[in-house]
Amino acid sequence: MVALADAGFHAVAVDLRGHGDSDKPPRGYDAWTLASDITNLIRALGHSTAVIIGQGEGGFVTWTAAYRRPRAVRGLVVVGSPHPLAMRRAALRDGTQRSAIVPRLLADQAPRVPERRLTRDGAVAVEDMLRTRSAPGWADTDAFRESADVLREAMLIPKVAHLSLESRRWMVRSQFRPDGRDFRRTVAGVLDQPVLGISGAEDRFVLPETVRASAPWARDFRTALVPGAGHYPAMEAPEETSRLIVDFARSVTEG
Repeated sequence: MVALADAGFHAVAVDLRGHGDSDKPPRGYDAWTLASDITNLIRALGHSTAVIIGQGEGGFVTWTAAYRRPRAVRGLVVVGSPHPLAMRRAALRDGTQRSAIVPRLLADQAPRVPERRLTRDGAVAVEDMLRTRSAPGWADTDAFRESADVLREAMLIPKVAHLSLESRRWMVRSQFRPDGRDFRRTVAGVLDQPVLGISGAEDRFVLPETVRASAPWARDFRTALVPGAGHYPAMEAPEETSRLIVDFARSVTEG
């Protein structure tokens, strides 16, 4: 996740709690706490507002932050990450989207097994994830091999494999609890902040049409397709994805 703050276009790359070199407390992997981490970071860096960018589950946190503390979020960019209610609706009603994402989410609910897969068989698991979710051909590039090496090393950091799954487990388990109902009620409103939804044109994991279905939850919702990219446009097509993000951030902060 990246936050582009309001003074001087200052860019910050963030490891969410439990990931990378960030702190790894045993709790706090619900959407509200993760979103608060980001908006608190904006203030800690001396800014009052920022454009926030999130990929995948980081986009889920980005959407939540815009509802959690709207004054801190000037605009948001979500990459392969529909509005939480758009994704929920697609998972229930769209057979193609459901078959792409639900089995993986359910498999990650099991104790210990997903962690073992990411650590003991890390090279195979990470490369398989990248290969199946990216556009055809990217797996044959140096960028793919470098990305796989970085992600594999990150998963071997103590506690990361477990804690990186905790937010995903909360997403599923909260669906049947009061905290999940409260969350859905809170994010049902329409955002005033501009939103840019970026999708890889060949994303078969989170379909571009599911991202486009987020439009009812933002007054100013824009979309962009990255040609030749799958679920990881920032890695598969970094120059094009960066250009889209920077142009959007300029339009929000200078417009």
